[in-house]
Amino acid sequence: MRENKRTLRKFFIYKCLLALTFWNQVSLTVENEVFTSASKDFPEDGSDKKIKTLPLLYGKSNQYKTNFDWVVIQNTTESLSLSEITNYNVKLLVALLSGFRQGSSLRNLTLTNVLVDWDALIEIFQTVWHSSIEYFNINNITQLSDITQSDFDYSGTSMKALTIKKVSITDLYFIQDHLYKIFADMNIAALTIAESEMIHMLCPSSGSPFRYLNFSKNDLTDLLFQKCDKLTQLETLILQRNKFETLSKVSLMTSHMKSLKYLDMSYNLLSHDGADARCPWAESLTELDLSSNQLSDSVFECLPVNIQKVSLQSNQITSVPRGTAELKSLRELNLASNRLADLPVCSAFLSLEFLNVEMNAILSPAADFFQSCPGVRELQGGHNPFKCSCELQDFIRLERRSGGKLSGWPGAYLCEYPEDLRGTQLKDFHLSDLACNTALLLGTALLLTLVLVAVVAFLCIYLDVPWYLRMTWQWTQTKRRAWHSHPAEQESVLQFHAFVSYSERDSLWVKNELIPNLEKGEGCVRLCQHERNFIPGKSIVENIINCIEKSYKSIFVLSPNFVQSEWCHYELYFAHHKLFSENSNSLILILLEPIPPYVIPARYHKLKALMAKRTYLEWPKERSKRGLFWANLRAAISINLPVTDRKSCGETD
Repeated sequence: MRENKRTLRKFFIYKCLLALTFWNQVSLTVENEVFTSASKDFPEDGSDKKIKTLPLLYGKSNQYKTNFDWVVIQNTTESLSLSEITNYNVKLLVALLSGFRQGSSLRNLTLTNVLVDWDALIEIFQTVWHSSIEYFNINNITQLSDITQSDFDYSGTSMKALTIKKVSITDLYFIQDHLYKIFADMNIAALTIAESEMIHMLCPSSGSPFRYLNFSKNDLTDLLFQKCDKLTQLETLILQRNKFETLSKVSLMTSHMKSLKYLDMSYNLLSHDGADARCPWAESLTELDLSSNQLSDSVFECLPVNIQKVSLQSNQITSVPRGTAELKSLRELNLASNRLADLPVCSAFLSLEFLNVEMNAILSPAADFFQSCPGVRELQGGHNPFKCSCELQDFIRLERRSGGKLSGWPGAYLCEYPEDLRGTQLKDFHLSDLACNTALLLGTALLLTLVLVAVVAFLCIYLDVPWYLRMTWQWTQTKRRAWHSHPAEQESVLQFHAFVSYSERDSLWVKNELIPNLEKGEGCVRLCQHERNFIPGKSIVENIINCIEKSYKSIFVLSPNFVQSEWCHYELYFAHHKLFSENSNSLILILLEPIPPYVIPARYHKLKALMAKRTYLEWPKERSKRGLFWANLRAAISINLPVTDRKSCGETD
């Protein structure tokens, strides 16, 4: 009998539609996806059937003022999506939804761009409430007329979840309780009102079945649900992107929510004064999101005692204070994007398994972290401004021993300081043990210093450095005195071809061979000899310097006797000084007798160097070769002197 009535009804509708050929025909397409609630892990309708379509026809005559309602042609759909709902077609919508009584297959309904009066909106809600719909989603709704008190019948509903986004109310003057009471007293499991500039929500009139509430992106404040004890079944509460300011008041709000497990307070204005009263959180709360607020170190004084997972990302935390109350159940702690200078200690977090400290101000993480936090299985510590120094070496070794506990290694762990190492991965940064062991480094430096001092002292003694310093001082003082005494004579005119330096023990050869052959032979050679050219009254050093400076060349008669003479050493030193200061080739070395190397004292290292690098004339024992010797010597000192007094060679001053 029931099948016969259904067949007759379909036949009647079909015949009616055929008669409407002069009407505009419109096909409304159903979204090819199951409606899902905006809840965090809130269950959907559980349907795994293929989504069907619902072809709908409605008529609108410009010529005839005839009213036709929505007609259900095929009642087999599970998800339906309609848009552009206005006061002009809301009756048609209500008529359509009235066809989906409880027991029909429609479970999910989405309305988009709804522009209706308050009474029309209540009629839509009331129709849905007594239909087969379980999940109702409204996007972009504008309320036009005055909001008045309405008697809403919540009984006998199939509804489980309502989601409303982007509500705009044009009526600025109305009793807010009339609006909020409709939603506060809904007998459903999940309610979402988001992006709607909502400033308040009433506490339900009686025990509420709400298990999920999402009021994100509104203008709610600390006044929400204060002293409200009707939300005892609530498990998930999302209040992100609102205007909450005081953390202790948020905790007080949850104190009567006996079943609350998850609370999202991210992107608010929350702060906590350590002097505030205690924070009476719901004991059932296990997961708390406080990211992107204004919380400081004192937040650790106001965390739920049974909390298991906390996100404090993007706040103003500089450290985890020592002496923080124990959070024995805490397993996950997110401290990313704060101001931490080091890894936190785990004395208060004995069950901690996951820690995130990315994007903080950690330069050199503590190397004993995993020892103080033995339960940690994963540490996210990348994207910090690491200072690659000795202190960081221990942390790098820690990674090698941790067995892969550093998440993001090695790509997220880069040197920031010093600048020449910026961008280097920590795994590629190495320093020697000597560079990083202060005691060993100091000991090595001290030992090297002692060795260096000993070597310098030995060389000073072996090379007679004090003697050279003394000679340099005398040279400087002599030049200074000469400058102050005769400044006009500083640009000396050469008066001699050569200054002769020799040992007194070789004076016979100088007087009998050298002087006669140079001064009285061919070519006028004037020699400067200390016995006849030193000026009485001046110091020996000053006379040596003056004679060397007034002579074109300096002849050194080398023999074992020469290297034993102190004054010969002086003369060689000053002549060598002139050689380098004037960049001249003014030295002539005559080897009168062979000098064994072991005979030359250590301080004659300049003489050794000169004999090794410069050509010297060796006095021949055979008389037949001496003519060539004198010719070479004359050639070496040949120069025309600007002698104004025209003294003959060999004459003394």
